[in-house]
Order: sequence, then structure tokens, then C-alpha cells
Amino acid sequence: MYVNSLPSTTNQMPMSHLRITREKVRATLMEFLIIALGLFLSYALVQVTLTVFRIGNPKNLPPGPTPLPIIGNLHLLGDQPHQSLDKLAKIYGPVMFLKLGRTTALVISSAAAAKEVLQKQDLAFSSRHIPDALTAHNQSIYSVVWLPVATQWRTLRRILNTNIFTSHSLDTNQHLRSHKVHELVAYCRKASQSGDSVDIGRAAFRTTLNLLSNTIFSKDLTDPYEDSGKEFKELVGNIMVEAGKPNLVDFFPVLRKIDPQGIRKRMTYYFGKVFEMFETLIEERLGMEGPKYDDVLDVCLKIIKENPDEINRTRIKSMFLDLFAAGTDTTSNSLEWAMTEVLRNPHVMTKVKKELEEVIGKEEIVKESDISSLPYLCCIVKETLRIHPPVPFLIPRKVQNDVKLNDYIVPKGTQVLVNAWAIGRDSTLWDESLKFKPERFSNSSVDVRGRDFELIPFGAGRRICPGLSLAIRMLPVMLGSLLNNFDWNLDVGLGPEELDMNEKFGITLQKANPLCVVPIPIK
Repeated sequence: MYVNSLPSTTNQMPMSHLRITREKVRATLMEFLIIALGLFLSYALVQVTLTVFRIGNPKNLPPGPTPLPIIGNLHLLGDQPHQSLDKLAKIYGPVMFLKLGRTTALVISSAAAAKEVLQKQDLAFSSRHIPDALTAHNQSIYSVVWLPVATQWRTLRRILNTNIFTSHSLDTNQHLRSHKVHELVAYCRKASQSGDSVDIGRAAFRTTLNLLSNTIFSKDLTDPYEDSGKEFKELVGNIMVEAGKPNLVDFFPVLRKIDPQGIRKRMTYYFGKVFEMFETLIEERLGMEGPKYDDVLDVCLKIIKENPDEINRTRIKSMFLDLFAAGTDTTSNSLEWAMTEVLRNPHVMTKVKKELEEVIGKEEIVKESDISSLPYLCCIVKETLRIHPPVPFLIPRKVQNDVKLNDYIVPKGTQVLVNAWAIGRDSTLWDESLKFKPERFSNSSVDVRGRDFELIPFGAGRRICPGLSLAIRMLPVMLGSLLNNFDWNLDVGLGPEELDMNEKFGITLQKANPLCVVPIPIK
């Protein structure tokens, strides 16, 4: 009724009148937006002010840079946080407190402080800070990596330690690893015949992936020569990429519902595809008759049958994902860094080749039983892990309650980053700390097993990496076999000292540019 009674004046209204009306509407909307933005910023400023002055928090916090409104200290991280935080630690000390958006972080940058956190007060610092990406498919509540130290975590660790990573289990599966190393050398030999270069990181990734898939499922999941199995390899690679990306949600939890970068959404897809593949392999095994393989899958299925309350399919699939995610990138990156450092230091190459020739003979594959007779090769591996730790901050921890550390109070909910990269390059601990010098370990008892806190590439304490024992077998075998079977040519015109050493930061520490070198048959 009201609408019909309006005079039909729209068509008769002058254009100038229309423009004025539209401009008023725009002006009104703009005023509204400015007011809304002002209210939002005022609210944010109040919240940040509370944070800056730490109202309600303990006063004796560790030292650290003054946070800016809203972003805190995020602007100080840069694209190489392990390096940036090392520089800041030289100003504020080895126990440093930061505000990263709406979260708090404690950065540990010395061996003494790491020992306090990882050994003396291990239980207080044993919980995990869980990145939002790892909540996809509830991985964080099933994974041994992210579970809190409680009954379920102890059960999964016991299964790993007593059925997979014991000396007996590793010895039993040694033939599988040896076969994969032979395949790696064969792949490089084929490239040498055609004069093609080998991407060391990619080749090592495929080798490690198949090594783990044979240990768990008694079958290859990728082919070094073909695209078969490519999907699984890409899924694992994509998971590591997404897990390593800086995620706004981790710094501003209020954004969790919208997942602005889509990281959790992509992880949900990748996890789902991997779990589907694992489920197919489990069903395939359950449908088989006759003798079993006595691999990790058989062990887990036996445990499920005998103790269904202890573990189920969901948990073993998450455990398998942990093994692939933790064991592939770390090992392949470490091998690539080791090869790069040896090529960059010709005197190291000469010395290790001489040792290999004298102990096992030219063009022979290194066996795990040879490792103890190859001390210089082992020194190279240790030195690589010192200067290029595979996970620069280890896996972040979190304190569930206020904790006293030295003379400071670490507030409840603070994530804890142990900068293993900084500790490995600490000039107060290491002579010529930035120089690649394997000889430093020749007469040293310092080891990577978590007892010596100046060298903790695998962490320490109750949450030390359970795959340590496998990694320290595989790295020298793979590296020694590649060095003993080939000479290696760099790109034409490139000298050893010109090799690119830039890092690409993520959950693991990769080379920014892959090492691609041509294998040459030894004359």
C-alpha cells in the first residue's frame, strides 16, 4: 500500500540529484566502516596493551624484545626464523621470551638451557604445542608425536621401541635397507651411463620412502624409474610442505574457524588420501592366507587382535603416517647436506674416499656392519647434523602450567622452541663453529643420542625421536655408498666453493636449491 502510494518521480529526478544521493549513501557507508574499524582497532589495542604490560602474568618473565601492537614480535622472525632468533638470543640471552601474535614463545639457544628443559625438567616441558595444520583428521590426538605424555602416548612409544626400533628388529630388517641402497646406487649408475645429473635429495627421498614402506608393508610405494607410486610420494611431500608453512591461525587462534590460508583444508585432504591407502593395504593383508611377512604391519595387527583396548586401526594408521612424515624428509635432507658439504670441501672427499677404499674396497656398497670401521665417515655424519640439524627447532613443546626456569617464570600455555641450529653453531661450544670440520669429532665422545646437549639433532629426554637408531644406521650407509661408487661432477664452470648453501626453512631444514650432480664411474 505504502509503496504503491509513492509518486513515480524516479524517472523525473535530475541526474545531479541522483549523484548527490549516491554520494551521500557512499559517505554514510564510509563513515560506518570507519567507525566499525575504529571500534575493532580500539578493542585490539586494549587486548594488546594487556599483553604488552602482561597484566595477570608473572612479572619475572625471561627477557625479550618489546612486542608491537597486535603482531607482537612476528616482524622479527623473517623468512629464516632459526637464524633471526639466534641473532636475537645474542642480545637477550639463551632463554628468551617472545610474543608472536596472540601466542607466547620461549626460545632456548644454549646447551645448558636445553639440558634444563629437555632433561632436568623434562616432564614439565614434555607436552606439545600443536600447529593447527596437525589437527586435521584429529591427527594430533592419535599421533605419538603430538599426544601428551600419558597412557596412550606410553603405549604407542612402547610399540615403537619394542617392535620397530630395537636392535633386534633393525638387524632383522637389515636386508631390506641394503636392497634399497643397492637400488639407489643402481639408479645413479644408470644416470652416469647417460651423463645425466642426479637430484640427490629426490633420489634419497625415494630411497627412504621405499625403505620405510618395505619395513612397514613389505612393498615399495614408489618407483625410482617410473611414475608408479608417484601419488604417495607427492602426498608425503605435500604434507611436509603444508606442515612447514607459517600459518596465521597459529599466531591468531581466533582465525581458526575460517582457516584463511586453507592449510588445514589441504592437510585434511592429504591425510585422508594417505589413510585411504593405508586402509587398502591393511585390508589386503587381512585377506591374505598363508605365512605372514613379519613386518611392522603384521606386528600391529597382532597387537590389535590380542589387545584391542591398547591400539586400534585409527591409531596404527596415524603411527604409520608419523613414521613416513618423520623419516623421509629428515633423512633425505641430511644426506643432501652431507653430500653438499663433502663436495664443497675436497680435502674431506679425499680423506673419506681413502678410508672407504682401505676398509671395504672401491665400488663396494657400505654395509651396516661396516659403520664401526669407518670412523671418519661417521664424523662427517655428525658434523652434518651439527651444522645442518634436520629439524632446526626440534618439535615445539608447550608448558601446561607455570614453570620456573632458572630465575624466570615461564607462563602456562607458552610454546617452547629449542634452537638446535643455534646450539650447533655456538662459538662458545665449537671451535671454528661455522666451518665444516669432521675432524673435530675424531677424538671426541660427543654423540647425537641425546646425552650431549651441544649436539641434539634428534632432541633429548623422553620425547627424543624414536627413529634415531634407524637414522644413524641409514645415513652413513647411503652417504658412504654414493661416495665409494662414484666421483661427482659439478655444473660446468662451478667450483666447490661456489656451491649454493642457502637454506629453506620449514618444519625441516632443506637446501633452498637442490643439489644436482653428475655421477662419474670411478676409474
